[in-house]
Amino acid sequence: MTQKQWGGRFAGTTDSRIEHFTESISYDKRLYRHDITASKAHARMLARVGLVTADESASICAALDRISSRIEAGDFAYSTALEDIHTHIERALIDELGDLGRKLHTGRSRNDQVVTDVKLWVRDAIDELDDLLAKLQQACVSAGDREQGVILPGYTHLQRAQPVLAAHYYLAYVEKFERDRERLRDARKRVNVLPLGAAALAGTSLPIDRHAVAADLGFVDVARNSLDVSSDRDFLLEYVFTLAMVSLHLSGWAEEWIIWSTTEFRFVELPDEFCTGSSIMPHKKNPDVLELVRGKSARAVAALNGLMILVKGLPLAYNRDLQEDKVALFDCHDTVAACVQIAAAVIDAARLRREVIAERLESGFLDATTLMELLVMRGMPMRSAHEVVGKLVRLGEERGCRLADLPESAFAEAAPGVGSAVYEVLGVPRALAAFRSYGSTAPAEVERQLSWWRDRLAAG
Repeated sequence: MTQKQWGGRFAGTTDSRIEHFTESISYDKRLYRHDITASKAHARMLARVGLVTADESASICAALDRISSRIEAGDFAYSTALEDIHTHIERALIDELGDLGRKLHTGRSRNDQVVTDVKLWVRDAIDELDDLLAKLQQACVSAGDREQGVILPGYTHLQRAQPVLAAHYYLAYVEKFERDRERLRDARKRVNVLPLGAAALAGTSLPIDRHAVAADLGFVDVARNSLDVSSDRDFLLEYVFTLAMVSLHLSGWAEEWIIWSTTEFRFVELPDEFCTGSSIMPHKKNPDVLELVRGKSARAVAALNGLMILVKGLPLAYNRDLQEDKVALFDCHDTVAACVQIAAAVIDAARLRREVIAERLESGFLDATTLMELLVMRGMPMRSAHEVVGKLVRLGEERGCRLADLPESAFAEAAPGVGSAVYEVLGVPRALAAFRSYGSTAPAEVERQLSWWRDRLAAG
């Protein structure tokens, strides 16, 4: 029998250049566990429907376990002549069991076999990434607890805007990563639908039981249309989209901390173990790790873009183009998972420079919006209050002082009747204490949110 699964139709051997060009074993060998798991479930089903005996099924499953042990022990030879991991495992099975090994592929095609293996892999990958994101959220919540009481300048357009508690800042990223986790949970629903049994594209005339295989493998449903199955990579694109979103969130955070670690800002102290130096400038302490977190987001976005182009315009059903999906999938997952782990470690180890932040906190009129809202509370139309405070800010700039340092007469002239009440909200700590809305940076609200997230993450 030829080594090729499809060799019976061909008279000549495959050109060696074609074997190297078409192989995928160099990267899809990481699917071996999932291929063996799915193959064992398929073998058990074949016995249940009478296509093999119970003893034959048991022998196939035992041989597959031995092959798995050989792979894990590094005692398994790979060859481009055998194309992919699925063919390698089947060839090893045939080498061990002879004709019995040839029975395993009954009622399935490599088309539905491959997509089943990939779905099993993506399901595990989703669970792994969800766990890593939960640990990253815990790192952010712990940082919020650690930096309680620290007030940061909040920014829009990278210009000072309003004061926020450091814990509120960290919780903003907890929310971003929670949306990522929600996307993972939602995507998992579509991953968790069994393709196996669709065969090449039209199903099979053999009496297989796809629902039994689904239950065996923990799938919650069975794909309804065999023609759709082998070409479906929607689930894979959804997962990579979520990976790209995670990487974009991490990239924004890394950019902030790169800026915050500069001499100009000095908001955060990055530990030496997460930085590198310069080969020529002895004084440098570079945030290279953060720069790589930012830079590696390009790989995730490129993977998504590449996959979308890969599937664009493919006719039904399976096309060999889809072999390329795993290159982008594996690299994107590995890259983003590593970035998430690094981010959690950096956040755990870094410390805000409280004294530096406090020293410059009153710069930039962070209390201006709160003053405007006080005037609104006193009955002034919002647009009028906005104009009045804008003029007071300009006066402060001209005098080189804070709003809180302006005399009461300046406020009386700009907003008659307000009086000394303005000083109740001027100065950054007072301005921050004035917040009250749900989800705001109000100290009591932030503490409530911290407590909620502590409980939620502890519950898993």
